[in-house]
Amino acid sequence: MADENTERRNQARLAILELANMISVPMSLSAVVRLNVPDAIWQGGSNTPLSATQILTRVLPSGGDPENLQRILRMLTSYGVFTEHLNSAAAERKYSLTDVGKTLVTDSHGLSYGAYVLQHHQDALMRAWPLVHEAVLDSSSEPFRKANGEAAYAYYGKKPEMNGLMQKAMSGVSVPFMKAILDGYDGFQGVERLVDVGGSGGDCLRMILHKYPNVRQGINFDLPEVVAKAPSIPGVTHVGGDMLESVPAADAIFMKWVLTTWTDEECKKIMQNSNKALPEGGKLIACEPVLPKETDGSHRTRALLEGDIFVMTIYRAKGKHRTEEDYRTLGVSAGFPHFRAVYIDYFYTVLEFQK
Repeated sequence: MADENTERRNQARLAILELANMISVPMSLSAVVRLNVPDAIWQGGSNTPLSATQILTRVLPSGGDPENLQRILRMLTSYGVFTEHLNSAAAERKYSLTDVGKTLVTDSHGLSYGAYVLQHHQDALMRAWPLVHEAVLDSSSEPFRKANGEAAYAYYGKKPEMNGLMQKAMSGVSVPFMKAILDGYDGFQGVERLVDVGGSGGDCLRMILHKYPNVRQGINFDLPEVVAKAPSIPGVTHVGGDMLESVPAADAIFMKWVLTTWTDEECKKIMQNSNKALPEGGKLIACEPVLPKETDGSHRTRALLEGDIFVMTIYRAKGKHRTEEDYRTLGVSAGFPHFRAVYIDYFYTVLEFQK
């Protein structure tokens, strides 16, 4: 082993200590969301720097421990969630939100990335993480199923509070992404009948129909128990079914974050069913996280690879984030000779498969 006093070895030890204690980051993030800290600081756009004591006055009128809150805020400041304002004369630290922190602020529709943070760290999901190595030892069943006795979506279905949080989390992530798609992608032009596979409550279809009045008929296609709870939306028909069996006919088929949670063979089946439902020249528009070909230490690459491990742990041991070439190959195998990837959002990519 090299001299333990070298700069290289010192930095290596620091790095492994940071990685070993990394759980402090998401758990502290969950804590500030639960305590409504981002909303307390934001206060309608003021983003006024506040001390831990001032924050607690706004979120916990009955009191709390400002020292412990400050410890959490300092740590998250080091990860770019807050900006620290240090008044050395008063020996006081105050905090405002960075652009990262602002993603946790509740908007006028009651949405933010806060629900996404909370959804990822519920008890049932946390029970799965000590079993990540099991995905290597036995990939026939994901760690979540081994920890909780059944698959995640089935488990959510029996827990209204969990299911509600998941829906809110997906909406909080989807709305900004859909706005980006509608601003930067024109693939819905000329489409009259559009199916959203796995469309849940129909939020994405609502936004697409609003931007593209040429889409005269929207079909929100999801499991029967899901569409049974979907709200009425002008121009949208809710249809229950199973995409592994068939998909309703349309000029174009849209799906977002669907293929990621299925195996390659299942993805091929879903895409083949989509192909059968499309006319000649019709297209499948899939929005999925797409891995870069090479691995680096950028925030984007880390977010995509971390999401890949999340899928492996919670949803399917062989569900996964894929590369652009992986999707091109799947498309050809499902009968789509034409393919293009449109990089609009840093996390999700628009994948267009055309007959």
